[in-house]
Amino acid sequence: MAAAAALCGGLLDYKTEKFALTRNRRVGLLHRLLQLAVLGYLLGWVLVVRRGYQDTDAAPHVSVITKLKGVSVTRAKDARSRLWDAADYASPPQGENVLFLVTNFIATAKQAQGTCPESPSVLDGMCTEDVDCPVGNPVVHGNGIKTGKCVMFNTTHSTCEIYGWCPVENNTLPRKPLLAEAENFTLFIKNTVNFTKFNFSKGNTLQTNDPTYFKSCTYDPFFNPSCPVFRIGDVVEAAGETFGDLALLGGSISIRIEWDCDLDQPTAQCQPRYSFILVDRRYNFRTASYYWDSQRRPYRSLMKLYGIRFDISVHGQAGKFSIIPAAVSFGTGIAFFGAATVVCDLVLLYLDTKADFYWKEKFEEAKPPKGKTEAAAEPQWADQDIRNAQ
Repeated sequence: MAAAAALCGGLLDYKTEKFALTRNRRVGLLHRLLQLAVLGYLLGWVLVVRRGYQDTDAAPHVSVITKLKGVSVTRAKDARSRLWDAADYASPPQGENVLFLVTNFIATAKQAQGTCPESPSVLDGMCTEDVDCPVGNPVVHGNGIKTGKCVMFNTTHSTCEIYGWCPVENNTLPRKPLLAEAENFTLFIKNTVNFTKFNFSKGNTLQTNDPTYFKSCTYDPFFNPSCPVFRIGDVVEAAGETFGDLALLGGSISIRIEWDCDLDQPTAQCQPRYSFILVDRRYNFRTASYYWDSQRRPYRSLMKLYGIRFDISVHGQAGKFSIIPAAVSFGTGIAFFGAATVVCDLVLLYLDTKADFYWKEKFEEAKPPKGKTEAAAEPQWADQDIRNAQ
């Protein structure tokens, strides 16, 4: 019964806050430092950097249109020249956020379907006798189907005869990129972002009445940041590579466009930032063009194209003042200031050398005086005051 009474009494106890002024310089200094840290976090990070007083839209609708421009001339082994323009070296031709620029190639001209020796660079095509070339088996990583014969490819190598596009693909890579002039080609990127939450749209092209501006300007992060025309050599260099090395075997570059728009400021300050990252140092694929001779026999010209793949990605966010985020940031600040006091209390009551003394001063049990109650004593005080008045 006594334990139950004590438990019930504990449940009915009421605790009220008591303030005790302590002359502890170490804890006082810690308290001020914590308050300064909280204040710096709120003003510097929450309000200035993160703009915690704003409502944000971090999922804009984006549009990207690209165009490559430039002309180059290549010369084949037979001394024939070929002119390359945007219709030849750019893929896809309609201009998207992923595009490919040809910088080098290996051509295998006038291939026809028939029989010929497999390339000695294909391991499964090597042989010493006919039994090494089972009829009907495809050559692994090769160019055709085995016919059952082992034939001479040249004076030093014997390979399986195949049925396929003959002659087999040429694999002699030029020592220098054939489209070396591509370093001075230009890439036009037109980007528009639409933050639907705020009904706000912005493009990366400068609003100008000069019709020749985009034909003469070139992007520069310091002197011409509003020009959306990029020199290919500058893009490769900004990605940390030299054009000659990357153009030989191809590669992949990521172009990242970032928008960070403060809509509480003039819209002219909402400008994109560009960054260029080298993703891979090798990139190639094959393509072929088909035609027929006068006897209607099919032929093709095979091209193994090396070049630079550009992947353009757009990211962004916009912010505008709103009462709800502002109230949340203010409440967070009050909570952090309270947390500073709690930390100092813990240090004072548990870690300080005089913790026992501070504990007794902070936590005190208040009991009513014994004997007559204050309610009974109050009329006596009133009677005494009346007699004194008389």
